[in-house]
Amino acid sequence: MPSRMLCKDNMEDRLLSIEDLILYLGVNRETVYKWVNEKGLSALKIGRLWKFRKADVEKWVDQFAHKKPFADKKKLQRAAEYLINHLTKE
Repeated sequence: MPSRMLCKDNMEDRLLSIEDLILYLGVNRETVYKWVNEKGLSALKIGRLWKFRKADVEKWVDQFAHKKPFADKKKLQRAAEYLINHLTKE
């Protein structure tokens, strides 16, 4: 019976553990659980272990990449004017 060799192709579609996901996204364990429970991050629970498909995680992250920037233009313009006025007074 031939053994299945581990290679990049086999590793790409493996399930990520919560520890893998923490390292991959740079967040803590509590944040991952919050995202699963409150923000719709797709997860599989196998026994007592949480597992994540990398493709699902990337798709979930991508949905937030296209959102409107946090600061609005009027606030930025007012801040710039304030700085210009205070810097030019001297």
